[in-house]
Formats: sequence, C-alpha cells, structure tokens
Amino acid sequence: MFEDLVTILSSPTYMGYIWQGFGTTLAVTLIAVLIGLVLGFIVAIVKIAALNNKWMKIPAFICNIYTTVIRGTPVALQLFLMVFSILAFPGFKPYAAILTFGINSGAYVSENIRAGIMSVDKGQMEAGRSLGIPWTHTMVKIIFPQAIKNVIPAIGNEMISLLKETSIIGWVGSTVGTLTFDLNAAAGQIALGLGGAYLAPSIIVGCFYLVVVYAMVLIVKFVEGRLRKSDRR
Repeated sequence: MFEDLVTILSSPTYMGYIWQGFGTTLAVTLIAVLIGLVLGFIVAIVKIAALNNKWMKIPAFICNIYTTVIRGTPVALQLFLMVFSILAFPGFKPYAAILTFGINSGAYVSENIRAGIMSVDKGQMEAGRSLGIPWTHTMVKIIFPQAIKNVIPAIGNEMISLLKETSIIGWVGSTVGTLTFDLNAAAGQIALGLGGAYLAPSIIVGCFYLVVVYAMVLIVKFVEGRLRKSDRR
C-alpha cells in the first residue's frame, strides 16, 4: 500500500485525476449550495407567510409536499430519476445531476431557515406591525437578521453533508459526461491503473474530503463567532 501511495503522489497523471475530481466536487457542491439556499429561503418564507395569509395556503401546501417527498426519499433515487427520466434531455444530464443536489439541499435548508425564523420571539413581529412596518419589511429588517444567527450551524452542517453526498454522482457513470469526474471517479480511475488496488487511492481521496470538511467547519465557526460577537456590542 505504501508503494502505491508513493506512486500516486509522484505521478502527474494520477494527481491530475485527483485535482480534476477535486475541482469538480467543489464546483458541484458550490452550485448546489447556492441553489439550495435560494430555494430553501423561498420555501421557508412561503410557509411562514401562510400562517397569516390565506392566499398563501396553496403555495405552502405545494412547498410541504416538496419538503416531505425530498426529505423522505434517498438522494440516490432522486439522482437516478432526475438524470435518466425527468430531465433526460440530450446534453442536459450534467446539469440535471447538479440540480438534483440543489433541490435536495433546498428541502433541508428550508426547514432550517423556517425553524430559525420561528425561534425568534413573535413579539418582534407584533412590535414591527404595531409601528406600521409592512410584514415584508419586518421580516427582512428585524426577524431574518436574528434568525440567521440561529441557523448558521445547521446550514453549515447541511453544506458538509452535501459535499459528501456529491460522491454518489459517479454512480451515474460516463453517461453524464466529464462533469461527473469527481473524487470518487478519480479513485476508480487510479485503481484501474494500479491493477485494481483501491486502498491507496481511497485513502488519498478520503484525506481530500477530510481537509475540505475541516476547512468548512472552521469557516462556519468563524462566521458564527463573528455574528455572536456582534450581539455583544
């Protein structure tokens, strides 16, 4: 195994596979996170608005179906359905894979944001409305800034989970194109070159995941600390 590790680390070709897979993994994770944050925020706001607005009941019902189905089914199943059935258009499969992770993340992010908003004292909303501030402005200016401090850790955990979940993107194979050449695909490619020795490339790939996850944890802690520090001023 030690010889295989040296071979991989000293080979520009093998390390090229690793760096290519590393870049793909980060790109897929970043885009999916952005989709998840936007979608999650919209869904959370719709659900909250439906509590006081009867016209939002139907959109909230649709959002509830969305979160229930997405959170209640495996992401691997969602990936296969999206890539090979729902969005199986020519040349669109790579984007279908990314969209799958974004939609999946959005369901979890929406519940995190909704819980954060609901954790803010309802007296804050009542005070804003009593001063004649519209519901939307009260939510944006008063409620959400307080809620975001409560949901940062949960959203950070979701980002970390999403990074690791993207490892299954290689399951759809070459049919999705080179965009799916992630870290796991890199490990498989190297293993083929080493005659089927998966241990060494798997260890290197695992170290890459570990470093990125640890960096994300530090970033989340830093942001959380900065937000908490601003509360004490």
